[in-house]
Formats: sequence, C-alpha cells, structure tokens
Amino acid sequence: MSAEATVEGLARELSSYLDTHRINQVRRAYYYAEQAHEGQMRKSGDRYITHPLAVAHILADLRLDHQSLMAAMLHDVIEDTGIPKDALSEQFGEDVAELVDGVSKLTQIEFRSRAEAQAENFQKMTLAMARDIRVILVKLADRLHNMRTLGPMPYEKRQRIATETLDIYAPIANRLGMHSICTELEDLGFSSLYPMRSKYISKAVEKLRGSHREIIEDIRGKLQEKLEERGLPGRILGREKHLNSIYNKMKFKQKSFHEIMDVYAFRIITDTEDDCYRILGAVHSLYKPLPGRFKDYIAMPKANGYQSIHTTLFGMHVNIEIQIRTEEMEHIANNGIAAHWMYKNEPSSVTSANQARVDRWVKGLMEMRERADDSMEFIEHVKVDLFPDEIYVFTPKGRIMELPSGATPVDFAYAIHTDIGNATVACRINRNLGSLSQPLQSGQTVEIITAPGARPNPAWLSFVVTGKARSSIRHVLKSQKRAESLELGRALLKKSLKGFGAKLSDISDAQKQAVVNHNQVNSFDDLIGDIGLGNRMAYLVARQLVSGAEGPDSGEGARDIEGGNQSPVTIRGTEGLLVRFASCCKPIPGDPVVGVMDSGKGMVIHSDTCSRLPEDDEGRARLTHLKWAKDITDEFSVELRVELERQRGVIAEMANAVAMADGNIERINVEEQNARFGVVSLVVHVQGRRHLARVMRRIRNIRAITHISRVRH
Repeated sequence: MSAEATVEGLARELSSYLDTHRINQVRRAYYYAEQAHEGQMRKSGDRYITHPLAVAHILADLRLDHQSLMAAMLHDVIEDTGIPKDALSEQFGEDVAELVDGVSKLTQIEFRSRAEAQAENFQKMTLAMARDIRVILVKLADRLHNMRTLGPMPYEKRQRIATETLDIYAPIANRLGMHSICTELEDLGFSSLYPMRSKYISKAVEKLRGSHREIIEDIRGKLQEKLEERGLPGRILGREKHLNSIYNKMKFKQKSFHEIMDVYAFRIITDTEDDCYRILGAVHSLYKPLPGRFKDYIAMPKANGYQSIHTTLFGMHVNIEIQIRTEEMEHIANNGIAAHWMYKNEPSSVTSANQARVDRWVKGLMEMRERADDSMEFIEHVKVDLFPDEIYVFTPKGRIMELPSGATPVDFAYAIHTDIGNATVACRINRNLGSLSQPLQSGQTVEIITAPGARPNPAWLSFVVTGKARSSIRHVLKSQKRAESLELGRALLKKSLKGFGAKLSDISDAQKQAVVNHNQVNSFDDLIGDIGLGNRMAYLVARQLVSGAEGPDSGEGARDIEGGNQSPVTIRGTEGLLVRFASCCKPIPGDPVVGVMDSGKGMVIHSDTCSRLPEDDEGRARLTHLKWAKDITDEFSVELRVELERQRGVIAEMANAVAMADGNIERINVEEQNARFGVVSLVVHVQGRRHLARVMRRIRNIRAITHISRVRH
C-alpha cells in the first residue's frame, strides 16, 4: 500500500469525527512532513514517514483534535530535518508549532546516566504538560509506535527504551487514565525486557484459556440470561489478564500462576448510571458476592477519573470478577484524558471533572518541581504519586480527597494546602483525636488542627508517603536548617573573635572576602553556615579573619580561644534542628553544659560530666561552653532510677507523685525485681533542675521507695 493510500485511509477514519477543512489541514501536515523526511529511513528499512503516520493513526483511534494529529505528523521535523519552529508556525499556526516544539524537547537532552535521564525527562515532561497536556498524548503515541517496532534496534537501546517505558511512560498513561495505551506499553516493555518470561506466560495463558472456554461461556450465558430476565440493557465482555500484570502479581504478591488465572473476569457495559446499580443487584441475586471485595468507583472516582463498579462473586466453584460501567465510562477508562476531546462538543460532567483532576495533578507536579533541589529528588517524589493505590477520605465539609494507600493525616494536610501541612500540630479522625503517623483508611473523616508558627517535624519524613508532603517538608526543613546554621555559626564565630579581642562588625569586607576565597566557598554566609553545621571550626575562621586569610590554621593559642573562659553561648532549649540534646546524659536547664560540634549536623549538647566527652586536651579545647537562658518553659526528658520495696499500688503512687509535682511521665520500666525489692527506670519530662528536685522529693516521700537517683549513661 502506498503512503498516499495510507494517508487517505487516515482521512477516512478522521471523517467519522472531523470536518473536511480540518482533515485537509492534517493532510497538508502529512505532505509537508513527507517532503521534510525525504530520503530518511527507519532501522526496519521502511521510509521514515511511516512512523509519524502510524503515530497519527494511534491518536485518531483516541479521536484527538486536528492540531494533535498535525503535531503527530510533524513531531520529528524540528529535530531531524533542521526546519526551525518559526517556519512551522508560519505554515500551520502557533499552536501546532508549540506542540511540535514541546514533543521535540522531550527527546533532546543528552543524558549522563540512566537515572538522571529519567529525572530530566520527567522535568521536561512536567513543563510541557503544564503548557499543553496534548504534548504528552502525542509523546505517548510516539513511544507506543516505537515500542511496537522495537525489533530492529540494537540490544542495549532496546533495554534502555523498554526500561524507560515501564518506569515513566506507562505510569504516566495510567495516571492520565489511558488504560489501553498503558497496558500495551507495559506488555511491550515486559516482552522486550524479559522475552523468555513473556513467552512462557503467554503460552501458559493460551493453554489455560483453551481448557477454560466452556466455563467462561457458561458463566457468560447465565449473566446474559439474568439481564434479559430483568429487562436490563448490557453487553458482556470477557476480560483478558495482561502478561505484565500476571508477572507482577506472581512476583510481588507471591501468587501462583493458577491462583491468578482461576479468577474469571467479565465487564458489563450498559447505558446509564442507574442501569449499573440495577445490574449490580441482578448479578448479586445470581451469585453470592464476596464480602470486602465490592468497590463503587462511580460514586467515588479514582484520582485519574476512572469510574466503574467492581464486585467479586463466588459461583460455580470459582471466583468471578465483574466490572459494571456505562459506554462513556468505558471510553474514559480506556482513553482517559484523551476522552476529553471526544466529548468536547458535548462536554459531560465526567469529562470536565476528569480534566480538572489532571490539571490539579499537573499543578501539583509544578509545585514539587519548584521545591526540589535537583531532578533526582523530583523524580523520587513523583514516582510515589505515579503508582497510587488510592484510598478515599473526607474533609469535615464532606469533600472527597484521593490519597495513595498508606497515606497519613500529614499527607492529607499537605494535599489540602502546603501551608496547612506546615502548620499541622494534631488531627481528629472521625471526630476523635488521632495520631499523625497512623495510616488512614478509606471512608474516614479527617480534620487537621493547626497552630500559628508551628513547623514540620523532621520525624514526619519517616512516615509520609505522598511526594507533595515529602517535598514540602524537606523544603521547609532545608530553609530552617540554613537559618539555624547561620544563627549558630554567627554566635560561635563572635565568641571566637572575642577571644582575639576583635568584633565581627570591625572586620572589613575585603578581609571577609579574602577568607571566603581562601576557604573556597561562595559567600561569607556559606562560611558561617559551615561553622554552624560543624563542618568548619569557628576559631580557625576567626584566626584567619584577624590575622589575614593565609594565617596559620592551627598551633598554640588556638587552643586557648575555644577552651578559654570567654562569655559562653546562650541556649534556649528550643533551637530545633541544629542544636540537639545528647541522649546519653540527657542535660536539663540548670546542668553545667558544653557543646560538641558534629560534622554536618550542628551542635550536640552534653552535661559537662558526661563520660562520652573527649578526654584529651585537644578534644576538650574544642568544646563550646554554654549557658542556659533564664526563661525556659520547654520540657526535657530525664531518666531516674528508683529502688523500692514491692507492694501493691506502688507504681500508681509514683505516677501520682510525679503528676502532683507537675511532671509528665514518658515511660516506666521495671528493670529487675525479686519477691521483696524492685528497680524501676522512670523517664519524666521536667522544665529544669529545680523542677526535677521537686519531682524527686515527691517520689522520695513515698514510704516504699528506698533510693532514687538520676541516671547519666
């Protein structure tokens, strides 16, 4: 068949939904591309123009608009033939030129490593999708045709393209609700990466299908009979299990091939939403439903707009999975966001809701992109969002929020708004106070409690699952860490300069710049930040500032500076990320304390009698002497060792004594005991040494207590 006949074949297909003027524009784009690619061949030996034409055919199946089809014809012109974007703009208009440019940009950058390649690709894709979602649709069709014709490529390139398809393009197609393209990309990627496994599974499927044909027909007949009996419209389709999904279930869910294939799957397509629920009643009257396996995605659509009713029945000694949906839902399930164009002339609430969902997702991607420091961090956040197994929870006002399974109230807070996530302090789940780290369940109502001035807790990173929450928390913590490292670094530098009899304000800009150059950092703030993080020593920088950048980096005198009796640095106990209290000696306000710089992590505060402190003069000289601020109201953990005579109710008496002294118990642990005596480890929260003394006095007054002491490891 000649190329002309093929373009005419495409024109005939398009005539079912486009007018003649638009079809002629697509035709014109085809002839332009044919001329531009003249003489170019594909690896398979076909003329190059066959590829853009095939991509246009895929988009025509999705019933996309004429501009997308023109972009499909021209998508390699800028990259392969040197024709500039302006020339396309003149010929076919700005919109088409922008689409072609967007698709070209997705395949242009030279990548240094595979992971980076994916990440960079992703960032470009996000930008392109934010400008016009059709760019990604043309790109997906382009990738689908490339996957169909991967055979003649060298092995290395095949592996790379197949991996990228499974990692990036298939999940994006899924996220945009394009089920048919997603499953084909997955199966083609799977058979390219694992040809032997693919062949083995497809043979086994063929064999099994043959032996099960009778049962399938029998079930289909009974379902059809039931629908006719009740006068319900509906066509019944058998559903195929895809090779990639069979393989993944075997691999990740540890299911045997026969376990997976022993489920008979059908889809019933009907006319209206109302019919869907009637059909559900009919099939439930025919076979018993399995409890816990019913899902109503019509009332609560998936994040990508998918709608359907799922139910699993037990009949004829086998499990029967049934999906019930309308024609429009079927089209949207297969073509996702692309269905938006099909229904453009008669938009329905379903397609506009779908469009809004995709817009919201792309907007979320853009926000994450702005916060991520590099493309690798960005892809780490996004990959989570591309594989959602959704749960549905409600806001107090009844709005439905879709979240990936395993999401916590913190993820929910960030899904509502970044500022709400950042200010979260607690949550109510179904009106009861709940834990911020507890995974949410579908159907719960979640209310977030915020407080002005609250900040994200670094511990949240260990349990949040959404990319948005993770990237927002990291973003705030990074800026907080930066601010704290500057504050702490400046305090330490001023203290060291005081030992040299100098002030920071007296140091000239030229001298600061010389020290910056000498230390090979970008700015003086970076230098101070490094001191606060513990990556540089304050007294060395102070010495350079006083004696010139080339001044000695160590030697006598340096020791006196840090270890001498200068005015100590004040700590308030609420410093946050870069000032931490040692867990070995658990210092509290009033204890004599010293600070030890920990490379990259800031300062750790120890009691000055702690056994973990360095013993040698060199080490002791590098400790920072600290003093407590006057007005500390924060609580600190202290461990107490209590020896007691065993008698009924003594633990309760102890807890009561701590409460009477306004203390707070974190943990009680019985360390050792015999018939008469016991030793209890008690961790309490106090505000300082005086408060601790009050708590210990109350406990000591209990008759059964024989001894009490503070524990320092």
